[in-house]
This record gives sequence, C-alpha cells and structure tokens, in this order.
Amino acid sequence: MDLRVFTEPQQGATYETLLRVAKAAEDLHYGAFFRSDHYLHMGSVDGLPGPTDAWITLAGLARETDRIRLGTLMTAGTFRLPGVLAIQVAQVDQMSGGRVEFGLGSGWYEAEHEAYGIPFPKEKFGRLEEQLAVVTGLWNTPVGERFTYEGKFYQLKDSPALPKPAQPKVPVLIGGHGAKRTPALAARYADEFNMPFASLEDTERQFQRVRAAAAEAGRDGDDLVYSNALVACVGRTDLEVKRRADAIGRDVEELKANGLAGSPAEVVERIAQFQGVGAQRMYLQMLDLDDLDHLELIASAVMPQVG
Repeated sequence: MDLRVFTEPQQGATYETLLRVAKAAEDLHYGAFFRSDHYLHMGSVDGLPGPTDAWITLAGLARETDRIRLGTLMTAGTFRLPGVLAIQVAQVDQMSGGRVEFGLGSGWYEAEHEAYGIPFPKEKFGRLEEQLAVVTGLWNTPVGERFTYEGKFYQLKDSPALPKPAQPKVPVLIGGHGAKRTPALAARYADEFNMPFASLEDTERQFQRVRAAAAEAGRDGDDLVYSNALVACVGRTDLEVKRRADAIGRDVEELKANGLAGSPAEVVERIAQFQGVGAQRMYLQMLDLDDLDHLELIASAVMPQVG
C-alpha cells in the first residue's frame, strides 16, 4: 500500500507551510505530495491568509524537493483552458525531473467561481471529456507533428503541441462516484482511479464498475491503479486522537467510521479493509498542516505495517 499526503490549502496555508509539509513527506518516504485545487475555503474556517494556486505551488515544490512525486486531487477543469493546462503541467513535469501526476476533475464548487469571476458552465462533464482528449492529445503528438482538435467546447488548430513533459507518460488520475460516465472515462484515459471519501461498500462497487468499463473498452482492469482518499487522524493514545480531531473540528467516532482514525493499529486494520476491496494506494487527507508530528507518527507506526 502506497501512502501519500493530500492537503487542502484553501482552508488556510501559505506556500511556506506547504513546502514544510512536502519536505517532511519526502524525508519520511511518503509516496507523493498532493494538493487540492480550490480558490475558496469551505466550512467555518476563514481561509487566511488566502488561497494558493495549485500549479504555481507545484512548480515551486518541483524545484525545492528532490524525490517525492507531486500532483493534484483534482485539478478543476473549469479553471483553465486545456491547451494552457497541458503547457503548465508539462513545464512543471520538466521542472521536477519527471515527478508529476495529473489528476483532472470537472470542477464542482460554484461559490469559488462566483467569488473570483470564473465561469461555471452547466455542462461540465462533456467539457472534462474534451479536456482530457486535448491535454493527452497534445502530449502524445510526436515532436515535429501538429495537433488539431474540433470539439463542441474546445477547438485547436495546427498546434505544435509543445512543450512535452519530461516523463514519457504523465500518469493521469480520474476519480469520483458517478456510476456510468466516470468509469467509462477512466477506462479510456486514466492510469489511476481514485475513490474519494467513500465507504468500503461504495469503494468496492465503484472499483468493479471501473474494471467492467475497462474490459468493455478492451483494456485489462489491472492496467489501472486503484486508490482512495480519506481524512487521517492518528494518535498514540485516545487523548492524542481526540486532540487531533478537535484541531480539525471533527468527531472521533465519525472519523473512525468515515476516515482513517484511531491508534496506529486501528488505522492499519482499516487500511487493510480497503486493500481487501482492491485499493492499492491511499491519499491521507492531512487537515492540520502545522502538525508535522502526525506525519512522523504515521510514517513510523503505520507505513511499515502496510507497505
């Protein structure tokens, strides 16, 4: 089981905070540092000092880390034109020496679009399909050839399709709970399918749908990596677990039911349950970014038992 760090900077984090977390994650041998792509805080927090841009953040981290992989869960498709996004991700992949992973979603949080003047189209899934076609099409076009695309939402004509990522293939992540269109899209484009904040039962059902969609598309379901994202709240004692739950405004029992919470032994058992329904990778949503001891505890007491 590959354990990765997943952050939500829109809730209140500077670039320097994210850098500390990413460097700590690298030193502690987590598989990757990922972040959300949001411009507005959620819930009762004030979000101070304000949002950081996902791909500007990852560009900085690309130059200030050495080994850890970097990515998004998920880049919001409503924020960027796909041709521009292909350039941005390729450049960050070059800057990192080939450590980028590209998660793309349709975008869903209408309030942040209103807050920053970003159009929030009614038809988002169709746009997502075309964005994936454009981004991967640009990357896959051989150097010296041209890329043209005529879609309903996006049109590209005679593009040189540059720059190219450093990696021969940037891993593409697609995720979500949709029963039909999402698995079909994953079967067509994804290297990894992510199930965010889901029960064991829903995870197993969705993984099976993705495998079935892959088979229908003539692809081996084992070609994809299957992953979950769950909030983490781990402590050596009950008191420490409660302290960490209180710090993020959550209830311990709720976290145990819906996340990865409790003692290291409890969390190891919970991860094993997800592994039993097909999960190969776990994104640990770390909501208190000042608590680096939390990262260290998981690395020392959980990671060796699930790796």
